[in-house]
Amino acid sequence: MYKAIADNKRNTVLIMAVFVGIISAIGWVVSYFYGDTNIAYFVVVGAALYAWIQYYIADKLTIAMTGAREIQKRDNPRFYRIVENLAITTGMQTPNVYIIDDAAPNAFATGRDPKHAIVAATTGLIDMMDDNELEAVMAHEMGHVKNYDIRVSMITFGLVSAIGFLTDIVLRMMFYGGDRDSEDKSPVMMIIGIIVLILAPIIAVVVQMAVSRQREYLADATSAMTTRHPDSMISALEKLKTNGRPMKRQNTASAHLYITNPLKPGFFAKLFSTHPPLDDRIARLRKNANKF
Repeated sequence: MYKAIADNKRNTVLIMAVFVGIISAIGWVVSYFYGDTNIAYFVVVGAALYAWIQYYIADKLTIAMTGAREIQKRDNPRFYRIVENLAITTGMQTPNVYIIDDAAPNAFATGRDPKHAIVAATTGLIDMMDDNELEAVMAHEMGHVKNYDIRVSMITFGLVSAIGFLTDIVLRMMFYGGDRDSEDKSPVMMIIGIIVLILAPIIAVVVQMAVSRQREYLADATSAMTTRHPDSMISALEKLKTNGRPMKRQNTASAHLYITNPLKPGFFAKLFSTHPPLDDRIARLRKNANKF
């Protein structure tokens, strides 16, 4: 597991470099279209600023989108104590605890670091899981916090949003405004520029999917290491597989945060899912059960 954490940290640097490259490519397209290389610098700086703002407010946006409400120990002693005990076990600060009023079993963690972390679970998950299973699920979410997955998720979410926002603006500028005198511009280069703008958000989403899927495997392993009971995590995932359902309030922007895909099943939802199949996650835990 520790090797996986180290690998993820290295991969995070690589992923951020990919995003910088995508944004730089978009900047090049704008610079070429307007004949001003300085625009590329403004595009990169603007995207970085947008991602930075998203990084600091994304947790608040997530709470607003999910309809989660913060609780104290008196509101749900069983659930709160499980989170509190896990924080003590892992030597972490107890995160802010939220509940989502939804019969669909699910949970998520968000925030920019362990000191500003949030963990949440639906009423459906709390009611469905026994104490050991609920502990395993929340250890999974606390694993995201401990492994700084939540930080990477916020940064990735901000950059994906920035790339989507930029490409939309640039495409509108190219077709509806800007420099109309395009006689001195190569048609081939213009076509390449348009292809870059079309592919950029697709590549960004694919990278986001890869980040999220690997971190789900790592969080499952972290749960097993924390509780020393991989069977509890396996049992919880089997319940999610059998009794899972779409959540009432769905949003593709926050779907990658959940322990299982909260979106309505469909071809494109499966194709662009940020979660590995539950069968694969269960198989990995069973394969490595004796190593935890």
